[in-house]
Amino acid sequence: MRILFSGSGAFGLPTLKALHEQHQVVAVLTQPDQPAGRKRVLTPTPVGQWAEAQSLPVYKFPNANEPDAIAQITSHQPDAGVVIAYGQKLSEQLIAAMGKLAVNLHASLLPDYRGAAPINWAMIDGHKQTGNSVIALAQKMDAGDVFATNVTDIDPLETMGELHDRLSEMGPELILKVLEQLQSGTLDPQPQDYDKVTIARKLKKADGVIEDWSQSATQLRQRIHGLNPWPSITVQWHAQADDQPTPLKILRVKDLPNVTHDKQPGTVLKDMTIATGSGALELLEVQPAGKRPMSFSDFQRGNNMQPGDRLE
Repeated sequence: MRILFSGSGAFGLPTLKALHEQHQVVAVLTQPDQPAGRKRVLTPTPVGQWAEAQSLPVYKFPNANEPDAIAQITSHQPDAGVVIAYGQKLSEQLIAAMGKLAVNLHASLLPDYRGAAPINWAMIDGHKQTGNSVIALAQKMDAGDVFATNVTDIDPLETMGELHDRLSEMGPELILKVLEQLQSGTLDPQPQDYDKVTIARKLKKADGVIEDWSQSATQLRQRIHGLNPWPSITVQWHAQADDQPTPLKILRVKDLPNVTHDKQPGTVLKDMTIATGSGALELLEVQPAGKRPMSFSDFQRGNNMQPGDRLE
């Protein structure tokens, strides 16, 4: 089939590669190059960079809904369109130009977690499972009929970045399945249950804090992992021997829900775990300011966190 692919982030790359191998990708829409790095060098999106390396036609319209943009897309005569993390809302006219079917790969089990940060919020809210949904493009955000889903367990020690990559690798099978059903005339779209819709709001840098250490160890682990790699959780380490707090990113932890203690939440316990409102947290991976991520044991070799210190 002749496929128009629209995407920008790395999440769509495995699917784009699979489409390039098994179908004919006639054009790729991606966001314009953006300044990146300290020198602010104009840099293509991950999708744009890969597509250009394959000599595919790549369009970087500031607004893909403009008539001239739609005319160029129409000239490629696509049979179907696949949209994954593109970054622009698509008009009905643009969707119609994509061919017989235009679908979106969304990283949640819709109607759960419509919106910008579905993987993060599934983890923060403590879901045991999540997955991908292939849906029809619609004018209302992530509201289209569902053609197919796949499901995976969320590992308690997994970060959002790791789950993102796993879900990304699960995308090609699902998209290829839906395109096969389109070809065979066996598509079975299912409407979403609007009474069960939840929203995954966009994250802000300000989300990267722990405001309440009196939450349970499990709740705090879910938040820490759900916000890694961005914005990540930064705490202030208050050492008893130092009046100045030290910033420290907490990247990975293990929750110990059965631990009992009589300390204020956020206090470092005798075994170097962190007291919480219910249970304790074992620090596994941290990142001091200006340094690389490291295991907590490596951190301790160059630092001296002690029982009685506090994290805030």
